[in-house]
Amino acid sequence: MVESQQTLPPTSYDDEIDLRELFRVLWAGKWLIGGITLATAVIAVIIALMLPNIYRAEALLAPNVQEGASGLSALASQYGGLASLAGINIGDGAAGKTTLGLEILKSRKFISGFIERHDIMVPLMAAKGWDAESGELVIDPHSYDLASGKWVRRVSPPKKVIPSFQEAYDVFMDILSVDQDKKTGFVTIAVEHYSPSVAKQWADWLIEDLNSVILRQDVAEAEQAIDYLQKQIDSTPLAGLRDVFFRLIEEQTKTIMLAKVSDEYVFKTIDPAILPEEESRPKRLLVVLLAAIIGVFAGLTIVGVMNKRKSI
Repeated sequence: MVESQQTLPPTSYDDEIDLRELFRVLWAGKWLIGGITLATAVIAVIIALMLPNIYRAEALLAPNVQEGASGLSALASQYGGLASLAGINIGDGAAGKTTLGLEILKSRKFISGFIERHDIMVPLMAAKGWDAESGELVIDPHSYDLASGKWVRRVSPPKKVIPSFQEAYDVFMDILSVDQDKKTGFVTIAVEHYSPSVAKQWADWLIEDLNSVILRQDVAEAEQAIDYLQKQIDSTPLAGLRDVFFRLIEEQTKTIMLAKVSDEYVFKTIDPAILPEEESRPKRLLVVLLAAIIGVFAGLTIVGVMNKRKSI
């Protein structure tokens, strides 16, 4: 009896890559690959040189721990519910004030008010560069006519010729950076702009305005609470309750005093913003290197496609 044997099909090597053949194809197309890479790099250099410089001004801030915070915190456990009736918040502390400040800084109301107060709509929305020799901003004539002082933008609805504060807010948030170190609590505020002086000025204004806005808000709330508590004292015959009201008034008075002692009410400047001497963007060398890499891959792809068509 003859045993049947299965005959295995011969192994096919047609799909395997022949490295020597691949090298030969690439070497034959080396001039095409090099030309494409060089052309891509040259175009990238031209584009990189045409891109305007962006300068970044940074300031390092620390939460300003008020001395009166400990007194308010001590009262929180005893009279928190009673104080809330008078509209007094005595449980926030420095951490809560810092969080509130950062949220206010990023709010539409604050940024819109900031743009309006300092009249920066034109340098925000119409600037397209900066002249280092004159120190003046380069305003896009297609957006804003300096001679007539009018906006001449051509935009599609719902945008309008005159930028709205909503549109300006979105643009401003693209150039504003706010970061908080979770371990130390330090806050870094950074502003980017074509002009280094504008970037520094806006960073300084942001810190000043933020402290000022929260200061006025806290003083107004404290004065309102004192008025309410004074009325309660006048209408309450209970001596014990009157003592509580007097202590709450004392702490609110401390809040007002501390607020008027220093301009840096919530955030204390540790490292102020300085006039940046070097641009932060664009990274021109990186742009050219990435373009050259893309050019190499594009050249390899084209040579491979051309060789495959020839072999068909």
